[in-house]
Amino acid sequence: METLILIGLIGGLITGISPCILPMLPVIFFAGGVEGARPRGEPRPADDASADSAESTETVPAPTPPTSALFAGLPAAVQVDAKGKVAVDTRPKPASRPTARSTAGASPAPRPPSRWSRSSRPYLVITGLVVSFSFFTLLGSLLLGALGLPQDLLRWVGLVLLAIIGVGMIVPRLEEIIEKPFQRIAAIGARRGARNKDRGAFVLGLGLGVLYVPCAGPVLAAITVAGATGNIGPGTVALTVSFAIGAAIPLLVFALAGRRVAERVGAFQKHTRGIRITGGVVMIVLSVALAFNLPAYLQRALPDYTGALQEQVDASDTVREALDLGGIVTDENRELSNCSNGGDELESCGTAPALSGIDTWLNTDGGEPLVLDQLSDDGKVVLIDFWTYSCINCQRAIPHVNAWYDTYKDVGNGFEVIGVHTPEFAFERETRNVVAGVADLGVTYPVAQDNSYSTWTAYRNRYWPAQYLVDADGTVRHIRFGEGGYENTEKLVRELLTAANPGVPLPEPTTVIDSTPQAETTPETYFSVNKIVNYSGSAKYAAGEGVFTANPDQPASTFSLDGTWEIDFQGATAVSDDARIQLAYSGTDVFAVLGGEGTVTATVRTADGTTQVREIDVTGNPTLYPVLEGEEATTGIIDLELPPGVQAFTFTFG
Repeated sequence: METLILIGLIGGLITGISPCILPMLPVIFFAGGVEGARPRGEPRPADDASADSAESTETVPAPTPPTSALFAGLPAAVQVDAKGKVAVDTRPKPASRPTARSTAGASPAPRPPSRWSRSSRPYLVITGLVVSFSFFTLLGSLLLGALGLPQDLLRWVGLVLLAIIGVGMIVPRLEEIIEKPFQRIAAIGARRGARNKDRGAFVLGLGLGVLYVPCAGPVLAAITVAGATGNIGPGTVALTVSFAIGAAIPLLVFALAGRRVAERVGAFQKHTRGIRITGGVVMIVLSVALAFNLPAYLQRALPDYTGALQEQVDASDTVREALDLGGIVTDENRELSNCSNGGDELESCGTAPALSGIDTWLNTDGGEPLVLDQLSDDGKVVLIDFWTYSCINCQRAIPHVNAWYDTYKDVGNGFEVIGVHTPEFAFERETRNVVAGVADLGVTYPVAQDNSYSTWTAYRNRYWPAQYLVDADGTVRHIRFGEGGYENTEKLVRELLTAANPGVPLPEPTTVIDSTPQAETTPETYFSVNKIVNYSGSAKYAAGEGVFTANPDQPASTFSLDGTWEIDFQGATAVSDDARIQLAYSGTDVFAVLGGEGTVTATVRTADGTTQVREIDVTGNPTLYPVLEGEEATTGIIDLELPPGVQAFTFTFG
């Protein structure tokens, strides 16, 4: 349990400083920080007190039965009626000029309110966010499903609530109406003045918790899958709450900083009304922007400055073991174990798990999601293909999948392909990169962007590519991991189409050539510090900048570096002008995933003495570049010279 809590806090903290937090910051600053700036006991500005301006007295019960002696000497502003009620006139009195007699024995002026008496608004906003996010992340999907309500209902409720609160900041009377039901929640132990100001803070936090969409990562993936499948226990709750608290800590710091600025900068105190209106406008604009997913464009334009931290969490064996990523067995996916890998005949492997946690849909009408239950109701046979656009193995499989889709999509009730794009590298999380990859590879079937690994985990998948063939009743009938077996997979597709559409003629089988390598090849070679398996150099391969020397006697299927390199959890970036990679390879084709800007020179020296030189112009988003394209398998040494700033992610072979 302690390990899960620690993992949740660390994962939440990383999320709390990531670009995904940006849409929350304006609201936190204005509604959580600036609104909570005035110390308690300080008179409220006229615009804030408009709802109370009609009241000039406050009636409180007397502590004991009234007597003239008991109240003798009270100021004239205090009066006692016959029923023992004390009426206190709170209207401000004109200041009188002090006299020598009046000041001689005067007590010291009261101290200003201490920092402990400040408004609790920032804490209430963040508390509401933590409670709302934790509850609805775990139970929201299950509750909405049980009630037959759309899954995005909570999001729209949060958007409307955010807009209404924004209007309330502009129109104080409306704010009083909105916040009145929540004054008891937010005012426990608070004085009357603070209650008026803070009572809506908690409900604002509840609304923000529904709208809060953290960046994807292994912790959130585990939470999402647990919530979607109902596999919720004490450990899951502890993980969720600790994640929410970790993500909220940076937000609380930001809110407190906003309060501090508002207290120290005179303009905030002098223009309180204008600040409130500005904050209200910001919340209204943000609610509209979130409705159209506009902040996503800003988030995608910013560099993923927390990517390296997230990769370290992803790579930790302790984290993966604690979260059981990729292997969470639930009642929904338990029977997938009944399927063998690439079986020659149809098998029965249980109902196909739902497609969950999808960020974006491509190649569908209006970006609308596809639902497996609906496809089954329509009698469609479905192929779920896990892939990622820079994976050479996936790229070799895509022509076959494209051909199946084009050939069989209109047969009988139809054949549907869903490409579940689950990223292997951080740059593959960017929607614009996936869109470009889909276009470059000519993918025409629907693609679901699974950045959170939610669907990947629901299918207990571990491979790119991986194919799950689902019959017209929604049952998984065949699983294939990796390349190859295309003829057999198509045969099974045809069998399922015939079973679902008796008597419907089938078109001729496709004729795409199987380019799966048959000869022994070098295994995929990664340059990220957490995936290194076949490095054979003298210097230690560790994160950070280092100077390397190439191995003069490079063992087969290994690599070494030469020159100065910056190593991280994504790959290796050339720093010096003489930076190069030396690789002892075996295979017909060699490809490299490269990123940055510059010309890379590849020199290939085969074992039979042949030398080839190729210049590779690297530009744009990281993608796959051919280094060697042969007609038969060869062995040899490849020297890849990279200019400073160009990054190498992986070598793949064919």
